[in-house]
Amino acid sequence: MKKIAAYILTPIHYLYFGLLLIIFHPIQWLALKIGGYSAHKKSVDILNFFLVTTYYVLGDRIDFINNQPLPIDRPIIFIANHQAMYDIPPLIWFLRKYHAKFISKIELTKGIPSISFNLKYGGGANIDRKDSKQSIAEILKLAKRMKDNCWSTVIFPEGTRSRTGELKTFAVGGIATILKKVPEALIVPIAINGSWKFHRYSSSFPLGVFEKMTWTVLNPIEPSGKAIEEVIAEAEEAVRAALPAGQKTSI
Repeated sequence: MKKIAAYILTPIHYLYFGLLLIIFHPIQWLALKIGGYSAHKKSVDILNFFLVTTYYVLGDRIDFINNQPLPIDRPIIFIANHQAMYDIPPLIWFLRKYHAKFISKIELTKGIPSISFNLKYGGGANIDRKDSKQSIAEILKLAKRMKDNCWSTVIFPEGTRSRTGELKTFAVGGIATILKKVPEALIVPIAINGSWKFHRYSSSFPLGVFEKMTWTVLNPIEPSGKAIEEVIAEAEEAVRAALPAGQKTSI
């Protein structure tokens, strides 16, 4: 029955999702031209609020749990596991007061209404995975913006999405680059559980329905005085401990 419902609800979800991207593309452009960064960010925040509501069209339930008294006067590096592209709208909306930016593939800066525009002008880093020098330069620019503006970033250190929800080993890479430039940044792990079920049946159609998914902000980690490898291992272990037993195995 769930799969039948998935075939019915997925087209409705995609229609709603796509309309939001088309509607907010000119809104973003206008906000940036008239009000600069602040107005543009508000338009992106509102867009992602509505994108989160598209999950409910599928009958999916999401819980974003943040009981941590996180600072707003200090850059934060949020470190999360990655299960689906649908991980991102809740992170943007619920972490909006921290000005969290993303490191994205440069290919995504073209051809996608609203999303490509935000990636170009939102202040994140757009990297060419085939060009290590360009990637490092982009991440360093992001680190400088974090330092200058007290922004934060969200990093998925598994490298690629885990399509079964099983946790992969965290890589040090981009986190180390940012921490060298922004040593005062606080490390905050986030455990994402269940979003892989969007793709339970296939990569795109139909999507999973009537699933429960959670985003849980875990205890902050103070990196000062610790080796970067130790910090990343601590973050990985915190995320691993917060996931169900079947999703803790590295693959």
